[in-house]
Amino acid sequence: MNRHLIILVFILHSLVSYSISSKDSLLNELERTLNNKDQYFMQKTNRIKNLTNQYYRINKSDYVQQYNLCLKLFNEYESFTYDSAYNYIVKARFAASRMKDGTKIGFAMIKTGFVLLSSGLFKESLDTLNSIHPENLPDSVKFEYFSVIARTYYDLADYVSGSGFALIYNKTGNQFLNKAINLTYPNSKAYWSCMSLRKMKGTNNQEAKEAFEYWITNFNLSEHEFAIAASSLGYLCTLLNQNDQAIDWLIKASIADIKSSTKETVALRNLSDLIFKKGDTKTAYRYIKLALDDATFYNARHRKIEIAKILPIIEGEKLNTVEKQKSILEVYAFLITILIILVLIFAFVIFKQLRKLKQAKSIIQEINLNLMGTNYKLIEANKIKEEYIGYFFNINSEFIEKMAAFQKTVHRKIVARQYEDLSNLIKSSNLKDERENLFLNFDKIFLKIFPNYVNDFNALFKEEDRILLKGEKLLNSDLRIYALMRLGIKDNEKIAKFLDFSVTTIYTYKTKIKSKSIFREQFDEKIMEIKAFQ
Repeated sequence: MNRHLIILVFILHSLVSYSISSKDSLLNELERTLNNKDQYFMQKTNRIKNLTNQYYRINKSDYVQQYNLCLKLFNEYESFTYDSAYNYIVKARFAASRMKDGTKIGFAMIKTGFVLLSSGLFKESLDTLNSIHPENLPDSVKFEYFSVIARTYYDLADYVSGSGFALIYNKTGNQFLNKAINLTYPNSKAYWSCMSLRKMKGTNNQEAKEAFEYWITNFNLSEHEFAIAASSLGYLCTLLNQNDQAIDWLIKASIADIKSSTKETVALRNLSDLIFKKGDTKTAYRYIKLALDDATFYNARHRKIEIAKILPIIEGEKLNTVEKQKSILEVYAFLITILIILVLIFAFVIFKQLRKLKQAKSIIQEINLNLMGTNYKLIEANKIKEEYIGYFFNINSEFIEKMAAFQKTVHRKIVARQYEDLSNLIKSSNLKDERENLFLNFDKIFLKIFPNYVNDFNALFKEEDRILLKGEKLLNSDLRIYALMRLGIKDNEKIAKFLDFSVTTIYTYKTKIKSKSIFREQFDEKIMEIKAFQ
């Protein structure tokens, strides 16, 4: 039991899935056909243009050819444009009257009645058809007459549906259609065309549906004939509450109408109504507008009235949908505005934090640079201390050794009472050489710490003002003054004592050197920026 239930559910699911897929496929085909509507329209107008050119080239006295071409042009315009169709069938009637051919006149009058009916001119159509005497016409033309007058009464019944007149018109239409059926061969295409319509105007909708399905299945129908049959099937399926099938048939009918460039049609209008009831207001509105365009193009008055009954309802619902969408959009707009304000607030807060972070980063970088500079200065100072402490100990050690040797020599001379030799010894001591030796040692140790000192110093001057050292001289007085400053000795008095100059001389040297520099105002700072250990 469970197994059979599962199989049944699976089959039903498959059928539903297939139905949805099939409907989507048909709708897609309809959309493709609508997109190519201009192409079918162009094919139609090209055929009309060719026939029109032929018509204007024929001999005006050749009424047979004139009649035949006017009928061909009428057939093209019959469900395309009322004014042109009416114009050419009147010309065909004129040609037939010139030929004094009663059959052709009658046939042209029947077609005149049909085109008047298609435009919604029911009284004019009946007046024209009632003026014809069918008993004098051959069976094929009689069949056409009874079919057209039957349809006229059916359309009148539809136009006044809901009133007592509708029953009278339908009954009269059935009488004329029965006469048309009697003129056909049993089981022929014409027979089932009329029989399908006769059953549709009866009470058994299922039988009518089967009749139209038989007509479609067993005969080779033109695009226009198929559109009529499919549209009728769509109407019957609606009466049978088979709306999904109705939509499928109406889609097929609409496709056939578009391909045949039929403007006098009801399929797209009825399809729009069913799709609207399904809840697809947007598509329904588009289709009803297209149906109205077709009815206006053809100038089918009764079709425009029928569309006018549906269009306001769809437009009203479309407006309601637009209003609902507008309300939703307003809510969305409000929420988005709030969101944007929040984003802007957060962006402002983040921007402030980032700016603070940037400032903090800048301060940290500045501190790091200062620390690096301080570390460098500490390293530099330590190196200078190491070098100059060693230098100090070495100088002092040499000086003590010299003093010890000198003390021994003096003591020995005094004990030996060699006073004259002692006087000569004192005179022979050369302090200038000792000072030069001191400067040499200072120059060596300073250039060891600042190996590029001379080049860096000269870079502060123009080419012609740079110092050129002679021979093997390491530094001169100018360079030593600022070498002592670079070591941190800025007191002019101390510099003067070390170099054995007066304070005034040191000041003069400095003024003269600065005046030549290209960095006159920042000269001292530039000196202090000279790097050690490069």
